[in-house]
Amino acid sequence: MSTYFLFGKNLFGEEIKPKPTGPLAERFIFPPFSVLDARQGEWQRRKRAWIACGIESELGRNSEDFAIGDKATWTKQNKKIEPGGGGGPNSCYLRKGSSEKYGVNAHLSEKAQTALGCYGAYGKTTTDRAQGSATGTSIFDPTLCELIYRWFCVPGGQVVDPFAGGSVRGIVAALLGLNYWGCDLRPEQIEANRQQADVICGDIMPKWECGDSLDMLPQAPFADLIFSCPPYGDLEIYSDNPRDLSTMEYHTFMPAMKRIILQASLKLKPGGMACFVVGDFRDKRTGNYRGFVADTIHAFRDVGLHLYNDAILVTAVGSLPIRVSNQFEKSKKLGKTHQNVLVFRR
Repeated sequence: MSTYFLFGKNLFGEEIKPKPTGPLAERFIFPPFSVLDARQGEWQRRKRAWIACGIESELGRNSEDFAIGDKATWTKQNKKIEPGGGGGPNSCYLRKGSSEKYGVNAHLSEKAQTALGCYGAYGKTTTDRAQGSATGTSIFDPTLCELIYRWFCVPGGQVVDPFAGGSVRGIVAALLGLNYWGCDLRPEQIEANRQQADVICGDIMPKWECGDSLDMLPQAPFADLIFSCPPYGDLEIYSDNPRDLSTMEYHTFMPAMKRIILQASLKLKPGGMACFVVGDFRDKRTGNYRGFVADTIHAFRDVGLHLYNDAILVTAVGSLPIRVSNQFEKSKKLGKTHQNVLVFRR
């Protein structure tokens, strides 16, 4: 899988590759260890390069569109994305010349080159966006996405994503030459994803379907890799749709997620793998952890997929040092800076 579109080519037409940090990194981009450190400079550089391709996963899920862990204050303010305005397909977050600054050569489609040369309505740089969404919404890490595809999917393979959400996993799959099928409940999210893919992707286009995964997965193609990041309970409320898992109480959330995992498992080809990126979250009433990671492992085991790899993704701390002092003094709660990358096989 070539990534010339990330770092460009030299004067001789050869693909520019970041300097490897050792023999393992040379073969696998990053060493395939059980701890993945997203804080390190090379990880962040690669993340900025991916974002500079024009990925705007926060579109369709801005903080004004949904509440962060507060179901009561959620208001339906989703706005249709219009071309050329407010982050539409003719706008992006990149300053002119940022492709050179981050080592990205505009060897993309003509539409993608146009996107790379403009300055978006929100005025955020790739550095700002690589550190996380300024709206407070969670954005999937494209570097992690690339690693999972390279490590666990066959070249040219099929990816199925039952909790598609933003655009990252679909666009990265397409740019790496993989076929992608994803599903999400919210039409505004699907529309935002498709508009981005139309700008960025070339011959291979990711496919997003709008609807409930329970209904849509039987129509999905058979997969070499099931790859997704499900809602972390009610930590983020994405809509007011009662079928949206993020609106459910935990005792109904997990059974619904298990049914989706079952439907997804039926689409997995022999020898294929499934990867879910999850993180535990707290019961807002008691402050205790739900045990979401363990429950996810049990859900896969119940459908015949067993835990094969468990990696810890160490994330950038951001504003956590500011918040953790009062948090720990009042409640003795540790500042959480990791997620679990769970890989399953039959």
